[in-house]
Amino acid sequence: MLLYYLLAAVAIWFGIQSLLSGFRYVAYVRRETTQPLPDFTPFVSIIAPSRGLEVGLRDNLFGLFSQQYPHFEILLVCDSANDPVNGLMRDVQWHHQNVNSRIVVAGPATGSGQKVHNLRVASARVEPQCEVFVFVDTDARPGPTWLRQLVAPLANTELGASSGYRWFIPVKGGLASRLRSIWNASIASALGSDRQKNFCWGGSTAIRRSTFERLQIRERWLGTVSDDFSLTTVLQGAKMPIHFTPNCIVPSVGDCDLRELLEFTTRQIKITRVYAPHLWKAVLLGGFLFCLTFFGGIGVFVWRILSGRSYVILLAILLLLYLLGAAKAFIRWRAISIPLSSYGKLLKRDLLGQLILWPLASLLYLYNAIAAGFSRRIVWRGITYELKSPNEAVIISRD
Repeated sequence: MLLYYLLAAVAIWFGIQSLLSGFRYVAYVRRETTQPLPDFTPFVSIIAPSRGLEVGLRDNLFGLFSQQYPHFEILLVCDSANDPVNGLMRDVQWHHQNVNSRIVVAGPATGSGQKVHNLRVASARVEPQCEVFVFVDTDARPGPTWLRQLVAPLANTELGASSGYRWFIPVKGGLASRLRSIWNASIASALGSDRQKNFCWGGSTAIRRSTFERLQIRERWLGTVSDDFSLTTVLQGAKMPIHFTPNCIVPSVGDCDLRELLEFTTRQIKITRVYAPHLWKAVLLGGFLFCLTFFGGIGVFVWRILSGRSYVILLAILLLLYLLGAAKAFIRWRAISIPLSSYGKLLKRDLLGQLILWPLASLLYLYNAIAAGFSRRIVWRGITYELKSPNEAVIISRD
């Protein structure tokens, strides 16, 4: 029990530090969302790669085409003209004929991830007057001021990029959908005021075209499967800070089943292991420490009750661990409710799950990290990859 108490003290200390970071996060979100925007509206090329149809895609694309921004173009990118998504893209174009948009068929990737290949091809086909690249995922549903908010920080020429992040919003609910939202939420709250530690999320990132070309991002993407990890690495190497833009936290609206949950979360951690092994180790060790002290503590708690032993101190430890995590989840939820206020009803419905289920998300992180330790093979949009290294992704098969 002495060893357990020692490990529990460490876990509680980490819990307190995490809670403090939550307070800093919500303070940053409140501050940033009330700041006036710089008057910076250069011509923007939005590049939106996609593959296959998905629930909510039409609404997501409608949001992309409805931006309140003076001058921009949209490049919708797919790898094949026979992809059913191609027909949906044309239908969305027809409904928004006043928006400058094009469909780019990039062809199948060979030595890179398909998404990275699509971005490389499309970024070479933008309008000559383009000053800023914006990369967006088609599972994101941007609001009408998203583009303006995302680009404005680049008025500061010392910035490398401006980035938002996603927040999964379940519609029907269910354990898997809610766990995906909670699992993802802990990554979202890792962003903040420290621009040197921020990272780019490929689903909502803006970068000056001059920066993109000077740092040879297109060439640096060769052989990679993760556009955002690679972009972050290049910008950090060039000592160019990344600005986190809370107003560009975009909702990803929909549900998933258990298989999709495990596939998505494990894929993310496998990619992390390849591109940022120090973060993978932190996830593995942190997950092991928490699960040992919390879930292991529950087991010891039951045993002590059944054997008639004292359990008061153990119960206090378990309650403190739980309350620290629940408080962090609530603070994070309050912060997200600011930029996503239009989804207030769905967010309120999701609050109870955020408060109750967060320990299961920690258990899921541990499973992901262990799985990533034994395999570098991932499935992404129907394509199976073997991640040999940060600069070598081998395509095993395609649907």
